Amino acid sequence: MSAVPEVTEVAVRAVFDAQAETALALRQSSTAERRQKISNLRDAVIRRRSEWYAAFRADLGKPAVEVELTELLPVIDEARDALTHLRRWMRPHRVWPTLTTAGTRARVIYQPRGRCLIVGPWNYPLNTVLGPLVSAIAAGNTAILKPSEFTPNVNAVLASVVREVFDAAEVTLIEGGVSTAEHLLSLPFDHIFFTGSPTVGQRVMAAAARHLASVTLELGGKSPAIVDASADVEAAAELLAWGKLTNAGQTCVAPDHVYVHRDVEQRFVLRWKEAIAKRFGLDDTAVAASPDFGRIISVRHAQRLADLIADATSRGARVLAGGDHDVSARYVGPTLLGEVPDTSRIEREEIFGPVLPVRVFDSIDDVISRINAAPKPLALYLWSRSRGNVEKVTKQTSSGGLGLNHCVQQYAHGNLPFGGVNNSGIGSAHGFHGFKAFSHERAVLAAGPLMAVKLFFPPYSPFKLGLSRALVSLLGRL
Repeated sequence: MSAVPEVTEVAVRAVFDAQAETALALRQSSTAERRQKISNLRDAVIRRRSEWYAAFRADLGKPAVEVELTELLPVIDEARDALTHLRRWMRPHRVWPTLTTAGTRARVIYQPRGRCLIVGPWNYPLNTVLGPLVSAIAAGNTAILKPSEFTPNVNAVLASVVREVFDAAEVTLIEGGVSTAEHLLSLPFDHIFFTGSPTVGQRVMAAAARHLASVTLELGGKSPAIVDASADVEAAAELLAWGKLTNAGQTCVAPDHVYVHRDVEQRFVLRWKEAIAKRFGLDDTAVAASPDFGRIISVRHAQRLADLIADATSRGARVLAGGDHDVSARYVGPTLLGEVPDTSRIEREEIFGPVLPVRVFDSIDDVISRINAAPKPLALYLWSRSRGNVEKVTKQTSSGGLGLNHCVQQYAHGNLPFGGVNNSGIGSAHGFHGFKAFSHERAVLAAGPLMAVKLFFPPYSPFKLGLSRALVSLLGRL
């Protein structure tokens, strides 16, 4: 992959400055105006279906079905949701006065944050850039888009969509690498929406802090899965193989490792192998030749995954299934590892590939303790038919999202807030939650005909002190 030219600091600043006047004007944009832009964006995306297929095949080896379901569908559904509900989202909503604000009228109005920066990753380069853009436009903002330099073919199509639909003073796409990203992060944006790793997320947050900009950070981490003794093992293996291997495992909400109860370990491994054979081929050669299994984004990333497998096996881990790879072809086959030592790199690093370590357990309490000892993950998955275990895991752990007898699809539920917690992210996206992320919830209070607060104006008197004490005592009893 050839290097993407960097954009100079002066050029980046010029794009940012050009959006200032538009950002102010958009505060008064109507529902109809915003809906029209979202509709135009949706139509432009759909018209380029064949271009998306070719671009994703070139950058990620992604099958057309996965392009439809994991890239186009989330964006189109985000647009549909906004088009359907935007009028209600934008409507100010009245709030009732409290006892201490009796006699006033209050409401909450949603205002655009202003100039926004959306920084996308390489693993879902359409979904993670245009999804947030729909929310930004719905909320009435301008936006600068910075996609990953690792997906040049997808970026070319993205750029053509943006140029067709938007004036540059409202939405602009800027390509480039680390230097360009640093220029962008040095600017006083009103909001930054970043999708990527926790390590880079820390740098984004530090940059935003210099201007006290608000942030939405969609990060990642090591999302665990649990298959207990009561689980439907066949369903667990089938869904885990789907969730782990879509996009060749390069998914932020993919299960990073799986805790399997000792009593069902052998059945789980067998069912996993059956799922791989059914979907991709009966042996390593067939899987490698399957058009339905994607490729790793770069040779460097493929080499990292190969090194993780080698490091684990050198320390005593066993390859339970798969293990085949061809780094030069950016191919790493579906791999199941067992008996992985805690000292191995794969136990410490987010895998972000089609490699799944299996950890055998005897007690759900031990699993919960291990999960709580690690940074809070973006997702946690549990397969269980035990109400007690479901309740324990739900109440005693913390994660951005929780999947029960399912995985990954919580990302596609537009009525759920999608986001992490602490190390795995800050803030939420999708639907109304995404609209709020790009909006300022402005509190508006107006005086009513009765001004009860005048009873407490100076000069103070014993009567006013008694009235104040009575009010506080009353609130204390309610």
